[in-house]
Amino acid sequence: MSEKELDSSVKEYTEYNKSNTYIKQLQWDMAIGLQEVDNLHPSKYFEKLINDNVEGNLSIEEVKKELRKYYIERENKNELNHNEKECDFVSTRIVELLQQDNFELSVDYLKYIHKFLFQDVYEFAGEFRKIDFSKHEKILNNDSVAYGNCRTLKESLEYDLSLEISKDYNKMNPIEVINNITKFSSSIWQVHPFREGNTRTTALFIEKYLTSLGYSVDNTLFKDKSVYFRNASVRSNYFNNYMNVKEDCSYLIKFYENLLLGKNNNLHLEDLIVKELFN
Repeated sequence: MSEKELDSSVKEYTEYNKSNTYIKQLQWDMAIGLQEVDNLHPSKYFEKLINDNVEGNLSIEEVKKELRKYYIERENKNELNHNEKECDFVSTRIVELLQQDNFELSVDYLKYIHKFLFQDVYEFAGEFRKIDFSKHEKILNNDSVAYGNCRTLKESLEYDLSLEISKDYNKMNPIEVINNITKFSSSIWQVHPFREGNTRTTALFIEKYLTSLGYSVDNTLFKDKSVYFRNASVRSNYFNNYMNVKEDCSYLIKFYENLLLGKNNNLHLEDLIVKELFN
């Protein structure tokens, strides 16, 4: 073969456009995958509705309408599965939110996301918690992260947001971008302003934020590694001075490197276990 025949520069690039069907499926996969953080799984009926939406046979509004009818019937028959209902409705709201072209770096928008996602299942959707709490974490041998004080939730979030607003991501190199978004994501998650649904709300808030900045987000990460994302957020905020355990953001950094830079870091749940707490 001649040198000229081997010269690919003379050939035009082939452009690939992701189909609407492909994008829809990714959004549904991400939405369903995020429910894994609370061990929630979709109903069989919902899986059929998803397929109909992806194929263009049902709009998102029609999916919601069918879900309402389905769960009214389940409730009337005393066959309601609350976990499936939460998974189905919240997943639908996630896809709906992903398709909205809006974002605001504010406390009000964070509350809006929570209210939007959980309006069908929680009476307290969009409302900050009024009590302090802890949560036993398996990777911490049932110890807990120190979450935000319920009396200063708004002030804590406003502080984190004020630091973020002052940043210019256009002037950052990739390493700086990853480090900054990791710190911001970790800080928002640590406040844990809602009674339930904090990880799912944080994930959507960060994804909408990154999209508004012009970044392309790999939704397959939230589909396959949502539990890793949550536990990495735990590790980034957990410390135990008695056991000499410090906050460790390295796992969350690996997640965001894969999400934004297309890296192939190994994201194994067992790596997140704080071994010092099990001795």
